[in-house]
Amino acid sequence: MADLGWPELTIIAIAVVLLFGWKRMPDMARSLGRSARIFKSEVDQMRPSSEPSGTPSRESVPDAAPRAGFDEDRDAAHEAVARADDRVAEADAEVARLRAELVRRRNVSGS
Repeated sequence: MADLGWPELTIIAIAVVLLFGWKRMPDMARSLGRSARIFKSEVDQMRPSSEPSGTPSRESVPDAAPRAGFDEDRDAAHEAVARADDRVAEADAEVARLRAELVRRRNVSGS
């Protein structure tokens, strides 16, 4: 596999910005940070407190069974975020409509 240098990383970064848009980048970074924090806390919980920070032994690692209801909670959270995004889009559209109405009224009264 080839090494990735600065020119390649720059091209990848530009492609990501063009693909997702500049406005979505802070949200994506925030989401990535939250995911990293959650992952780190889960890894820390898997380590027994008596062992040093090295690699835990095979016997001390709990089974990787998913927590009950996790998928349902995640799906409900995604639905709530989608509804909130819809409300934000509706609010943005209403703001744009009201601004256009204000400009129209200023133009009519200024004539």
